Amino acid sequence: MLYRKILNKTFSNLTFAHHRYLSVSYNLNRSFIDKSSSSLENNFPDDLKTSEVTELLENATTFSDADDSNWIKNPYPETAPVNLQTKTEEPKVLPNDNSIILFPGQGTLKVGMIKEYLRFPRVKEMYSIASEILNYDLKKLTLEGPQSELDKTEFNQIATVVASLAALEKLIEDRPNVLDNCRCVAGYSVGELTALIFSGAINYESGLRLVHQRAKAMAKASQYSKQGMLYVYTKAESNVSQSCKDAEAWARDLGFSDAVCRIAIYVHTQGKVIGGNDEALKYIQENSAKMGFKNVRRLPVSGAFHTPLMQPAIKPFKAILNNTLIEEPRVTVYANCNAKNYNTPEMIRKNLLKQLVQSVKWEQIMQKIYSRPPGTTYPRTFDVGSQGMLKSTLKSINSKAHNWCYSV
Repeated sequence: MLYRKILNKTFSNLTFAHHRYLSVSYNLNRSFIDKSSSSLENNFPDDLKTSEVTELLENATTFSDADDSNWIKNPYPETAPVNLQTKTEEPKVLPNDNSIILFPGQGTLKVGMIKEYLRFPRVKEMYSIASEILNYDLKKLTLEGPQSELDKTEFNQIATVVASLAALEKLIEDRPNVLDNCRCVAGYSVGELTALIFSGAINYESGLRLVHQRAKAMAKASQYSKQGMLYVYTKAESNVSQSCKDAEAWARDLGFSDAVCRIAIYVHTQGKVIGGNDEALKYIQENSAKMGFKNVRRLPVSGAFHTPLMQPAIKPFKAILNNTLIEEPRVTVYANCNAKNYNTPEMIRKNLLKQLVQSVKWEQIMQKIYSRPPGTTYPRTFDVGSQGMLKSTLKSINSKAHNWCYSV
């Protein structure tokens, strides 16, 4: 009954509030709309040196400038549901009548993909709110493209978050009990913010503002040097970390003093995403066979996300993050940067900043969620909005869990 209670409270101020069926926990209150390397220093803005970045990360838990919180209400009941895990415990083994929800990151959204969701009243309202916040028509861009524009970081991240939340409406229609039974949620890269909105930790409008600022900051950080990301499939004997160090050394020998090449995303046991400067990535590509890499391909992104090259994005993102009301999530949500479940709002603030410049531990999150004794039944998992990509990744991590995974 958790989400029925959430629905009654969350949507009380909306024109479609009479709809009583299940809903996700993000708040759509329309009234809110009106209201790791010193060598990098030389290439960053003068007001953002590495030492300052370190201080920002260490002090990222402060929260001020929110003396009056009456403008937003917690969409959850005052008491947690009986089956909800305490925030000081690791998640318990989940029976198969419970559910897990996974949200995608940047790069999965295609033009026109949201068309089937627009028949739901809440989806129309979500896009209306988003467009008012953004000052452009997000629904039109997502429906009509062009794809090249939609793929840009500053547009794609927020379009992905809203599309993922829109896809939940189809999940509600197909499986009315799934949200009531949700015990755990995880999001890949920017999908972590989708997960936090879903969990009630951040309300919908605030979440969109965070995503919008994050995307702009990351896009700008990408402009300080030529950079990007590679997907590599590794062999058992591959040493990815050493290969990245070798690539950095090669780039420095060529005169790139700010050379960076790091594992940006641990996708699954053999799949990694490497981020770094162009010259370092070229070295990986040219020497991939010797390094034991297969299926090496450049990803269609302009930045080396989740590496130290994103340090210039920390300061602007921190500014809005520290002035955003954040509450404890009402379902278990995992942090990308360390694969641990969130316990406090302070931890959410700190880890969302770290996520910009540290590796995404997706494989580790999946292992933690699905680790259980032999013979234990797996929960149902719903890959929401990735067109099956997260489901496919799960198969490479845990094939038994994959058998209980459904793409929405």
